[in-house]
Amino acid sequence: MKRSTFTIIATAIVAAVGGSFITSWVSAKYFADNKIEYIEQTVERTPALGAQFTSYQQGSYPDLTYAAENAVRAVVNIEVISEIEIPQHMHHPFFEFFGIPQEQGGPRRREQRSGGSGVIISTDGYIVTNNHVVENATKLRVKLNDGRTFDARTIGRDPATDVALIKIEATELPTLAFGSSDALRLGEWVLAIGSPFDLQSTITAGIVSAKARQLDVIPDNFRIESFIQTDAAVNPGNSGGALVNVHGELVGINTVIKSSTGSYIGYSFAVPESIVRKVVNDLKEYGIVQRAMLGISYRYIDQDFIDNMSEETGIKEVGGAYVASVVENGAASEAGIRKGDVIIAIDNVKIDSPTAINEQIGKHRPNDVIKITVKRGGDVKHFEATLRNKAGKAELLARGTIDISEVLGGQFVEADEKLCRRLDIRGGLKVVSIKQGGLLAKARVKEGFVITHINDRMVRTLSELNAITDKVRTIDGVNPDGRSASYVVIE
Repeated sequence: MKRSTFTIIATAIVAAVGGSFITSWVSAKYFADNKIEYIEQTVERTPALGAQFTSYQQGSYPDLTYAAENAVRAVVNIEVISEIEIPQHMHHPFFEFFGIPQEQGGPRRREQRSGGSGVIISTDGYIVTNNHVVENATKLRVKLNDGRTFDARTIGRDPATDVALIKIEATELPTLAFGSSDALRLGEWVLAIGSPFDLQSTITAGIVSAKARQLDVIPDNFRIESFIQTDAAVNPGNSGGALVNVHGELVGINTVIKSSTGSYIGYSFAVPESIVRKVVNDLKEYGIVQRAMLGISYRYIDQDFIDNMSEETGIKEVGGAYVASVVENGAASEAGIRKGDVIIAIDNVKIDSPTAINEQIGKHRPNDVIKITVKRGGDVKHFEATLRNKAGKAELLARGTIDISEVLGGQFVEADEKLCRRLDIRGGLKVVSIKQGGLLAKARVKEGFVITHINDRMVRTLSELNAITDKVRTIDGVNPDGRSASYVVIE
């Protein structure tokens, strides 16, 4: 039988100034046994002739497939099950009509489910995620990229950085190696990987839009914020997921969406690897975060500082941190730093943003020695400071040391002079918000209450509060109406 053949020729022309084009020749031979054989020939493109064009060079542009295909295997979905109390009100219309008091039933509990993401950082099951993902969990379920599920337990949490460490019992797991967030450059491509809207293993791409962003969004008095800002699409459920560079390395943990709707409309923010790695290592090794303290209060020197403080301080250049006060016997004080100094570098890293000091100190533990470069008058001086723990000592904290802010479950501001005069107190900390599960919530303390003493120890500043490392036994203070109140913690 005679075989019939036919040929298809397709030509694609890409118009450009100067007439650059590509031609493809596809030959298809059709045989009687219904088999088709394709032979493709491609004509090389002509060089772009317009002066505005740049020649394409393979390898000079980012290929994100390697990073995506490798990193996605180490990113997990976390299902969070929490128990919440719902008060029961026993209302009957008959009694309500006649104004007869009705008894309230005891609170009943029900399960609430939510979700987030996490990143496997060790083959034996350690997973890093956000504190806000797991903080109220009574049960955690982790689903791997390959579909397997495991129960997880919380190893430790750090509300100040919104980082948490959990663990599943498994071996030979795929992991994601840490990269360097310090080495990230503006405009560099990154991937965000997580489970938005419960869609596991979702990958989006964007660029680094900014570094060292401070948003004041972490609900902790001692927060450390120095976010990486990207335009990779991040939505609810991405929290705790990976921010990955083109090499497939973990450079951040996706944490915050900046929008008016609660969903992605332009920018997202990640905790940088430099903070995550240190917090995770502390939680894994000590069970608590070994947070170092320099012992100063400061203000970043921006244009607003120059406009308002230039005449008083004599400072006329933007950049660096003005030392507003120095804690007596603290690390800075012992090193020789004084009020009025301008810190321009720590460990040779320039202080060029409001978060730079916190980020640099946040990498260290108590008893670490750092180098501080200071401008004093017209001179530049160099100091070495041995960092302290929150109790003011140059030693690591013991496992089980409390986080006072977390234990109390609240946010606080220092009482100003007007409030102190009105309540007739020498100082204290005003409760501005209360979190579920803390001592304040259990004692039914209301917002506006001013704490004056804890364990019979006066607390007037956030630093004095943070220095408390013992278990809370008593809380004394004053209500907004001036009535004094005392609470005894019964275990």
